[in-house]
Amino acid sequence: MKFNRLGRTGLYVSEIAMGTWGFSGRNYFGGAIGTLDQKTATGFIGRALEAKVNFIDTANVYSFGDSELMTGQALKDLGVKRSDVVLATKVFGRMGPGPNDMGASRGHIMDSVSLSLERLQTDHIDLYQIHHSDPVTPLEETLRALDDLVRQGMVRYVGVSNWEAWKIMKANGLAAQHGLERIETNQVYYSIAGRDLENELVPLMQDQGMGCLVWSPLAGGYMAGKYTPGDGIKAEPGRRANFDFPPVDKEKADKTVLVMREIAKKHGVSVACVGLTWVRQKPFITSTIIGATTMEQLDDNLKSVEFTLSAEEMLRLDEVSAERTQYPYWMISRNNTTRIPTGAPITVPGSVPPKS
Repeated sequence: MKFNRLGRTGLYVSEIAMGTWGFSGRNYFGGAIGTLDQKTATGFIGRALEAKVNFIDTANVYSFGDSELMTGQALKDLGVKRSDVVLATKVFGRMGPGPNDMGASRGHIMDSVSLSLERLQTDHIDLYQIHHSDPVTPLEETLRALDDLVRQGMVRYVGVSNWEAWKIMKANGLAAQHGLERIETNQVYYSIAGRDLENELVPLMQDQGMGCLVWSPLAGGYMAGKYTPGDGIKAEPGRRANFDFPPVDKEKADKTVLVMREIAKKHGVSVACVGLTWVRQKPFITSTIIGATTMEQLDDNLKSVEFTLSAEEMLRLDEVSAERTQYPYWMISRNNTTRIPTGAPITVPGSVPPKS
């Protein structure tokens, strides 16, 4: 297991993180994500820790608090030393019927953090993330609330998830201006079937030195290959029969899966292993969050760290899964084709290059 620096902090996290969305199943999706009981959840966390995973990701909204409860109980039952695990959770989602039972307001953040600490049976959260972008609450209000939590010792680092690039940049600008805690991480959807973040968010995270944490690296299981017929494989309904998320261009995804199957067969690994490795080998990725409903799936996901795709295989997968270049990037590319490194000869289009 490799450990990567979390953004610009001095904290290191495993390249694979244990996701807990499938714990309990008492949620908005009727158990479509998973219905793991406490005993099974404890076994999953224990197995991940054995594989040297030190990073666990949850959220208060997962199963209306059950995921945090079960995570905290699992760590207690396993006798895990608190400093040996990096615990991340989130706030934003609806936790009750009232108008203030969701969002990134000071009120909801302050109400939620104490409950998360109680459920997790800990005195601090290593990474506290704003789960979604709030179009109502002023950024200054959210940032000052998070800064207060860090100063009070309840939270060590702060991050966001599912935010717009401009908003993250604005938040870090305000943090620098007012001496507040900066946004250190961005938890994003990224898979070989969904590469949208490469346009705006990847350049932002690289510029700001932010940690990139990936959720749904297999696109809700679609890129594990079981939904794509061919090569004697009959497509299975799986989770997407009840919860078709995240959105996938299935025609393009199926073409990608066929290439992934060929590579997987060549190396004797699963299609899921190829998909996870493609994500993990991207240079801007800090940690990839895995979620499994069986121990067999979990073991396969964990073993993916032992597999490496060659440069040629990465390029082939990049090409088959490529997204259409969006504006203004195609215009930027078009108008910088003749902009070359200093010291190199400049060639005007239509002219003859100078002789050396």
